[in-house]
Formats: sequence, C-alpha cells, structure tokens
Amino acid sequence: MAMKIKVGDVEIGGGSPIVVQTMCNTHTSDIEASVAQCERLYKAGAQLIRLTVPSMSQVESLREIKARLRAKGIMTPLVADVHFSSEIAIAAAEVVEKVRINPGNFHKDHDKAKEQFAKLVEVCKANGTAVRIGLNHGSLGERITNLYGNTPLAMKEAVMEWLNMCVENDFFNVVVSLKASNTHVMVEAYRLLAEEMQSKGVVFPLHLGVTEAGNGDGGRIKSAVGISALLSEGIGSTIRVSLTEDPENEIPVARYLADRYDHRLYSSMVAIALEGKKAIATYRAPSRERLLMDFSCDFGKRLLDKELDEVELRGTYVDNGEEKVLDGSEYAEYLTDELMQAARRRFYRPEYIACPGCGRTMYNLEGTFEEVKRRTAHLKGMVIAVMGCIVNGPGEMADADWGYVGEGNGKVSIYKGKSPVLRHVPETEAIDRLLELIEKADA
Repeated sequence: MAMKIKVGDVEIGGGSPIVVQTMCNTHTSDIEASVAQCERLYKAGAQLIRLTVPSMSQVESLREIKARLRAKGIMTPLVADVHFSSEIAIAAAEVVEKVRINPGNFHKDHDKAKEQFAKLVEVCKANGTAVRIGLNHGSLGERITNLYGNTPLAMKEAVMEWLNMCVENDFFNVVVSLKASNTHVMVEAYRLLAEEMQSKGVVFPLHLGVTEAGNGDGGRIKSAVGISALLSEGIGSTIRVSLTEDPENEIPVARYLADRYDHRLYSSMVAIALEGKKAIATYRAPSRERLLMDFSCDFGKRLLDKELDEVELRGTYVDNGEEKVLDGSEYAEYLTDELMQAARRRFYRPEYIACPGCGRTMYNLEGTFEEVKRRTAHLKGMVIAVMGCIVNGPGEMADADWGYVGEGNGKVSIYKGKSPVLRHVPETEAIDRLLELIEKADA
C-alpha cells in the first residue's frame, strides 16, 4: 500500500479514498476568470485544482486567487503546474499546497536540477507543501532517452531518479505520475514503477491519468481504459481525466472511476459468456453514460492485456427515458469500435492526441480540435495531434503522423512526425495547410 501524504487537508494514499482532481484552462493572470472557474470546479466535486504558472508574475496571481477562494470559504487545495523553471517552482511552493514539477524540464542541467530540487524540498518542508513529480511520455529529456529510449522503462527510470532524490532529502510528501496518451505505454510505465517501489520498500502514492486523451466519447473511453486497468490492480491513489473540454466535464468521469474502485458503485453488466477469446456481454444500463463507462472498465484491461480479442455488446440501456436495445445495433458497434481503438487493438478511425488546454493555451483549442476531427475523419489509422502549446506538444505527439501545435500570437506550427515542417502559420490557414500536406504526402 502507498504511504499516506497530505495536500492541505486532503489525504492521498495509505488506504484513503481515491482523490479526484482537475486543472483550470483559464489564464492564471486572469484572476477573475480563474477564481470563477475554481469555484465551479469545487461545486462540481474537484478535490484538488491545478493552475498553470508559466511566469514568476503568475505566482502572485496564484496568491491572489488562493486568497479570494479562501475568503469565499473554498478550501480546496491548489496545485501549481510548473515547467521549465525551477525558480518558479520554488517560489510557488510558498503559496500553494502542492507543486507539480516535470523531471524532463525542471532544469536542463541534471546536476543543477538536483541542487535546485534540494532547495525546493527545503521550501516545501517549511511550508507543508506537497510535490508531484509528474513525468510525461513526451518530455522525458534527452539524457534519459539516450540511455533507455522513449519507452515505459525510460519513464520508470527517470522517475526513480527523482524519488531517490526525495529519499536522500528525507522528503516524502510526494505524489508521482507517468502519463502518456498511448494507453499501452501509460499502463506499462505505471506497472513498472509500482513494482520497483514495492521492491525498494518506499511506495509513494500514484496520480493516474491518460494525457491528451481528446474529447467526447473517445476521450472518456480512452481515459477509462487506462485508469481502470491500473485501479483494478490496486495501483493509483488520485486521478485526473484529461479532456479537451470544459474541465467541469472531467469530474463526473473521474468520480465514476473513484466510486467504482472504492466499491461504492458496480457495473450494470448482468451476464457474460466466453467463446474462446471473445466475450459476449449483456448489460442493463440505467443511462448511456453508465453503459459507456461500465463497458470501458469491464473490458478495457482485458483487451489491453490481450486476454480477449473481441467483445460483443448486448442488452439494453436507457436514453432520455426510453429503453434502447443494444443487440446488433449501430450504437453497440460504435462503442465496441471505440473500445477496441482505446485499447489499441483495432483502429477504425484516425487516432487523435489532443491536450485538455490550460493557461498556456493561446487559441481556441476545443473548436480547432473539433474542426480537425471533422476534416480528417476519413484518414483511418492515421495519428493526428492537436496540442495547445510547446510544453508537452512536440514530445507527447512523438507517435503522431501529423501535429498541429499552437505557438501563440495567432500562429501555429505543423509537424510531420517529430519534425516541424511549417512554422508561424496563421491560425486561419493552419488546418488548410495541414490537409494540403497530408494529401501531398499520400499522393
């Protein structure tokens, strides 16, 4: 069992209930908008709320946001999301209850990073601040990838270096994450880390998430597949579902997962039959949403781990008060296709990598993503990324065939694989340019 840590008054790990968290997509410098969104997220059930802190001036914005929330009686712990500046992380640790740092970009010089991390730990100890060591598959750093490649093993090794630094600095108020958009990579990385921590005898609580999951049914199914596979094995103490939507929409999905794996909610599946490696599952689901989540959690892990090769969906679900039959329906086929895609067993449409957006995003990410999906829906099996900024964008979309990355100031970079092929493209032209490049490459 993971050790118990505290983020403000919220306990994570050590047998505590699974904690649900989310992240603002407002600009932290817009204090009014950030406070208003935090209030909505609190009312929706978020137990931790993260905000991006891309500059030192926004540490002061964060201080004001926290003061205004506390004045309203909202005591939800705040998390500062920091990339590319160890100095900002150290400053933010005096303000909020938790600081997220990314080992891949905390400081480009590893020896300097260790020195700066020791300073951060001292500030955290003095202020009772927790730390999330939050590694993303797309931002491993050159030193680690040269040693281990861009692999789940590399993710585990990178994080273990930092956990060893925590132990050396006698600092244990730490949560760890190893997120990826690829559900196979994400699940394997967490399993490797959980095993390694157990063998070392120091088990930090794990924050689970499928990063850049996208939106709509696909984003929900993909998130449920990755997160539920681990929670079902007892791996994970806190979760965030990353959707390219209003962050309020993430909470019900995460709440379902927490309730299910804390045994407060059970699947609506009423029967299952096995024919070799095919499952025939019958449901009596009270809603469309429950069917989607139940089905994803019941079979995502089994498909990921190749225990099953196929699932047939039968039974009924209720939609707008009307009972609908699943047997042989288009909706059953659609849900099965989406689940197979999320588990990376069969691709029936393009695979999309899209971040949820945050205060670093300088364009209409949600609208752009929907338009990209609409105009590329015919490109079956192609992997297309739509990213809000450069922090995780170029790295996290390393598996993508094509990528659309916001630069800010109304400009976009277009990537083919890992390489930018067009920079500073006006937003108004960027989707057209992307489609032209894809068509030319396929000609």
